[in-house]
Amino acid sequence: MAGPARRARVVLFPLPFQGHISPMLQLAGALHARGLAVTVLHTFFNAPDPKRHLGFSFVAVPDAIPNAVAATNNGIAKILALNAAMETSGLVRDALASLLKSGEEEEEPRLACLVIDSTLTATQKAATSLGLPTLVLHTGSAACFRLFRSYDMLHDKGYLPETESNLHLPVKELPPLKVRDLFDPSKLPNKEIGQKILNLATETTTNSSGAILNTFEALEARELEMIQDELADRIPAFAVGPLHKLTSVDGAQTSLLNQDRSCIEWLDTQAPGSVLYVSFGSVVHVTQDEFMEVAWGLAYSGRPFLWVVRRGLVLGVEKPELPEGFESMVEGKGKVIEWAAQQEVLAHSAVGGFWTHNGWNSTLESICEGVPMLSSPLFGDQLATGRYVQDMWKIGILLEGVLERVKIEKAVRTLLDENEGMEIRDRARDLRNKVQMCLDSSGSSRQAVDKLSYPNRILLLD
Repeated sequence: MAGPARRARVVLFPLPFQGHISPMLQLAGALHARGLAVTVLHTFFNAPDPKRHLGFSFVAVPDAIPNAVAATNNGIAKILALNAAMETSGLVRDALASLLKSGEEEEEPRLACLVIDSTLTATQKAATSLGLPTLVLHTGSAACFRLFRSYDMLHDKGYLPETESNLHLPVKELPPLKVRDLFDPSKLPNKEIGQKILNLATETTTNSSGAILNTFEALEARELEMIQDELADRIPAFAVGPLHKLTSVDGAQTSLLNQDRSCIEWLDTQAPGSVLYVSFGSVVHVTQDEFMEVAWGLAYSGRPFLWVVRRGLVLGVEKPELPEGFESMVEGKGKVIEWAAQQEVLAHSAVGGFWTHNGWNSTLESICEGVPMLSSPLFGDQLATGRYVQDMWKIGILLEGVLERVKIEKAVRTLLDENEGMEIRDRARDLRNKVQMCLDSSGSSRQAVDKLSYPNRILLLD
């Protein structure tokens, strides 16, 4: 009679930015809860705090990003520099080799695979050289997964590079997207770098044993089906989202910034569904003019709001200053903080809307709580997600073009208005209920996680 299956270890390596660290650690929590041993490889830059994750092992891999690159706001340059540094040093390979050797000992969990962020080609190359399979976590939507694999087609059919005359042209191969929703590398100061970042995710997925997506079937069934068709069943795709609802790892554990919990007490004093929560995430920057338009748009709307104004939000300004007269005008109605416990805020009964940049984590968190969105996407996958929020899922309003206080005021009132915003709110609540179905024991997302980890092993790789 065969003995019990030997416990397996999974190693995970997140890209060291907030929007990528959170879902990777949430995935780690979901796998650990199913009996897998978990080791997190990480850079010194934006290193997670091991004290917040007592069930995981952590191994630091020094990152030799040039100081000039590290000091900039250029995330793409940082990703490319990080890959180059890790590939040159060989330290990731050394760390993986050590874990593989440890797993050869009978009393230690065997190392089953490495889960990487889709942009970390250097870590995948290190694993491949050791014969260690990789899985790739995509931290965006299924729609954006398809979009980023379609850039050859977009150029061949003349959608890109974009021009003033074709901005509003529908991309008929990728509905409901328009040309203006596409990330166009040619608009970057270095278009070759932009194209490289698009190629990374395609390269890592093609060379992997499977793609993991932080989404769920009820939200993106059509896109997920097309992805599997496009991958021609050579590489299985697993829709395991929303990850923050499938794990005990919460936002406080994964946040790189200190959360101001005073806002929860303030929300407790507000009427149900009355407050607009405003946050543009951890890396987005706005100009000084845009910041002023946001401030006065909120003030003139007359609606209660909770606004996250983090350090560095305004380009070139460490600590943004609110316009003169703003605080007196919104006294009793508005609260400004540096960072929020976002998942808890969105779940609060006082919150009736979320003005967001449409980063994928923020969008999912809003969907899960049935909170309709006011969308101001600025870059990359945010653009496509904002379009889906308004035109596909119909759970929000997309603010297009230049941010202007009059336009902002009107959109805020529409979203929170008892009558005008009713249909949007109803659809948001319906979608929240569909999330719960995917999270049930027989739901699609829970089954997808089980396929990766049951029983005590990475089933895909066995």
